[in-house]
Amino acid sequence: MVYKIADNIVSPLGWTTEQNYEAVKSGRSALRNYHDYPGIPEDFTASLFSDSQTAAMRVEGLTRFEALVVRSVRSAMETSAKDLTDKKVAFILSTTKGNIELLSEHGNADEEYPGVCAERIVRALGLSVTPVVVCNACISGLSAIILATRLLACDDFEYAIVCGADCQGQFIISGFQSFKALSAEECRPFDIERSGLNLGEAAATIILAKQKETEDSWGIDTGCVRNDAYHISAPSKKGDGALMALQTVMAGRNASSLAVINAHGTATMFNDQMESVAIDRAGLAAIPVNSLKGYYGHTMGAAGVLETLLTMKAIDDHSVLATRGYSELGVSGQIHPTDEPLHTDKTDFLKMLSGFGGCNAAVWCSRDDSRSLPSAPRRMSPTHRVTISPDSVVVDGVPMNTEDQGKQLLSYLYKHCVGDYPKFYKMDMLSRLGFVASELLLNAEGRHALLSESERAIVLFNRASSLDADRQYLGSIVRPDDYYPSPSLFVYTLPNIVTGEIAIRNGYKGETSFYVLAERNDAVMKEILQATTCDTAIKSMMAGWLDYVSEDDFLADFELYLVED
Repeated sequence: MVYKIADNIVSPLGWTTEQNYEAVKSGRSALRNYHDYPGIPEDFTASLFSDSQTAAMRVEGLTRFEALVVRSVRSAMETSAKDLTDKKVAFILSTTKGNIELLSEHGNADEEYPGVCAERIVRALGLSVTPVVVCNACISGLSAIILATRLLACDDFEYAIVCGADCQGQFIISGFQSFKALSAEECRPFDIERSGLNLGEAAATIILAKQKETEDSWGIDTGCVRNDAYHISAPSKKGDGALMALQTVMAGRNASSLAVINAHGTATMFNDQMESVAIDRAGLAAIPVNSLKGYYGHTMGAAGVLETLLTMKAIDDHSVLATRGYSELGVSGQIHPTDEPLHTDKTDFLKMLSGFGGCNAAVWCSRDDSRSLPSAPRRMSPTHRVTISPDSVVVDGVPMNTEDQGKQLLSYLYKHCVGDYPKFYKMDMLSRLGFVASELLLNAEGRHALLSESERAIVLFNRASSLDADRQYLGSIVRPDDYYPSPSLFVYTLPNIVTGEIAIRNGYKGETSFYVLAERNDAVMKEILQATTCDTAIKSMMAGWLDYVSEDDFLADFELYLVED
């Protein structure tokens, strides 16, 4: 178990965690209806910073997104009794799109790259650390917390700063509208009348340490990530991935100590239904369930951190927060969403999230410190390696003879080495590259591995995130006279979708994670991979570098590892 020593939430409802909690406790919501928003032809409801709030956060030399993160992290650091500037500190930024509003159809600005953005943030904070960006769709915030607990368990760091943040704009709003996922009204999680989600912007920071500072410090125990291996944009109807995540963190624990399950609760038809089924199947139907989306909307990269902090704050206040907008159960799982605040004297809760790419995450939080740190990292043994660049393909050190180069090389490899998965041609280029690399790797293995559904993890890294797909999607919305936001383009503007494609192809239901760095750093990558082995279910790992900038600038460098005790 690792311990929270400081925190902060910056949102339209307040500048501190306390201000945000008091607002939510009183039933206030930051959701507002927006009409004639720049570049968006339809009305929508969201939780956005006002112009005056944005001005108050401005930091010279930083973008709006970067200034938001700096405001939250700096405030959390100031409330800590520790001087973190000269300590062994991990800095983990959770975001889905970062500085996406700076994206242009042509040219590369460094600020577009999430890892470069994170470096600018740590410099502004006076930290001398190598930041890691978690881009794991909607579960990014919990993924970042899980990574932090593992790094601390590995003895590589004394402290971990985790900040989740996202800003909203035309790119993201139009994308969710293309999925018909947005509600024009305030969202209603788990309700029979729910019609979609609202978006929100916020930043939330949690600082973690190995040692507790006070007797009642909040601890974060085991967390895990599991994949549905079902669909890249729709959750499993049976809630398989979410169920596996819940069962993993519940192992050896007594549900009677749980005050609440803080769910994702986006108020979309399929997510709420899936979560209810997973909770019911996990034997947790009697535990109160709540969602905080009715106060903030879906804050994307911030959601996992923000909602975890508010739930901690509520339980400190002997309270379970109400699910704003909920009235009548509209899901088949026999769960009990909170329609009003509840009193509690319990000390534990579960936080769960799900997202595109089939990813699901769950974390157990408690003020009972009877549990130890996560399991220690285990030995990794490389077995096979594949490297693909625009002009070469190498499998286990042996070059392949190929007839094509550049973009056409990927089609050549698909036709000659795979050939039985036509969905390949619907994928974005990053996913095509990762897909063919994974196929060559598994062909080298002989596809003989006897793995249970959760025993193989997929962990990938890059620099450009989903830049190529981002530009493709931007082209569909940038011209008002040619506006056609496409869901099939938008879904690939998340780099972790490639891990979902590989999981679906092979039925892998283990961990799938995607990280972004400012540049390739094998030492940092090894550190994260070693930390991932703290998940004792993992027996094998497909991991490596996967970057696609353009048809003549890409690289896949994948390895298979056996993970042994």
